[in-house]
Amino acid sequence: MTRTAVSPEISDEQVSEEHVTNPDEAPDEAPDGGLRAWLVVFASVHFQSIFQAYYEENLLLHDSPSAIAWIGSTQYALACLLSLPAGRMFDLGHFRIPFFAASCVFVACTFLIAECTQFWQLFLTQGIGLGVACGIMWTPVVIVISHWFSERHNLALSISGVGSALGTIAFPVAAQNLIPSIGFRWAVRVFGFILMATLGVANILIKRRLPPVDIRGGLFNLKEFRNKAFTVYCISGFIILLGLDTELTYLSVSAVAIGVSKDFSLYILAIANAASALRVLSGLMADKIGAINTMAISTTITGIVTIAWPFAKDEFQLIAIAAIYGFSIGAYLSLYSAPLVAMGQIEDAGRRVGMFMSLIAFGGVAGPPISGAISTATRGFIAAGYYSGGSIIFGVALLLVAKYLHLGRLRGKF
Repeated sequence: MTRTAVSPEISDEQVSEEHVTNPDEAPDEAPDGGLRAWLVVFASVHFQSIFQAYYEENLLLHDSPSAIAWIGSTQYALACLLSLPAGRMFDLGHFRIPFFAASCVFVACTFLIAECTQFWQLFLTQGIGLGVACGIMWTPVVIVISHWFSERHNLALSISGVGSALGTIAFPVAAQNLIPSIGFRWAVRVFGFILMATLGVANILIKRRLPPVDIRGGLFNLKEFRNKAFTVYCISGFIILLGLDTELTYLSVSAVAIGVSKDFSLYILAIANAASALRVLSGLMADKIGAINTMAISTTITGIVTIAWPFAKDEFQLIAIAAIYGFSIGAYLSLYSAPLVAMGQIEDAGRRVGMFMSLIAFGGVAGPPISGAISTATRGFIAAGYYSGGSIIFGVALLLVAKYLHLGRLRGKF
């Protein structure tokens, strides 16, 4: 098998026979560093919504927490589902134009959220609009990092994920201060201008390194499921997502329920996200012992803390739980794509990650509303904590099964 030199100057949108490589040939080694590679990591930033509590207490006062959670869950589900075509388009070389179009939709919908006053309006703009835009941007941004890093791949993934943590630190604190002073509409508009700037930088800096490849199998390659490790890994992701976002979704709401002030409740959310910024440590750890090993340890802690969360009686206990939760959840959110890339060829990693994301979407869309329904029925979060934490821990057990199927043993780096 021969290695072929790959020109980094190939346009993202040129998908001619001249630029489509033979899938049987291995690409040249990733540079694992350098200015171009780290600029790609720097540009890999995304932000998440922080308005669950505000919707419940102001705009959507007559809608249940479970119903409101469908906005964020739909956004997340669409981001996952559209990762499938987006990943496939990336493999075929279509990256810059879809990424730019999605960036424009994301910014436009953010500004439109400022004009919303009813559930259906927020559902369309935030749930569907932002979800579609995120879906087109998400997987290509994750996969392009694999083009530039090999030995330090996990570290690069974790650093790119810090962007989302920083966004969820800054946005809740900014919202807490901006909404009382300039109102909800202008607060969201400020966020829109921030996103315009950050996504503008991303569009300039993010670039693929390897030429496009058309590996047979179509959009959803069922032959991938012949790989038992891949199949179990997908099931694991679905089950983990049933519980992973529950605590983050309802953290500020539960804080208010135990007597924490509304102002301070959003700071607790920021604390959880600040702790998540320490996910760089998980990247360093994963490069030493493997991504699945790191995720298994950290995500088990997430499950335990999710079970413990509803038992917090004051703001100090809630701060401790939020910090541990934020720190531990960062590993899974940053590293989930690393095993998927390793389970096949880099040339169709976009399709493989997209398939995974489209399948776990059903867990992501159902998880928070199920937890919301449980908390509404039981008038508390204890049962929801057991449900969510139990789902996470069971999913971790399946992670280890996937590792065993891939390596043939439980010990070893993967």
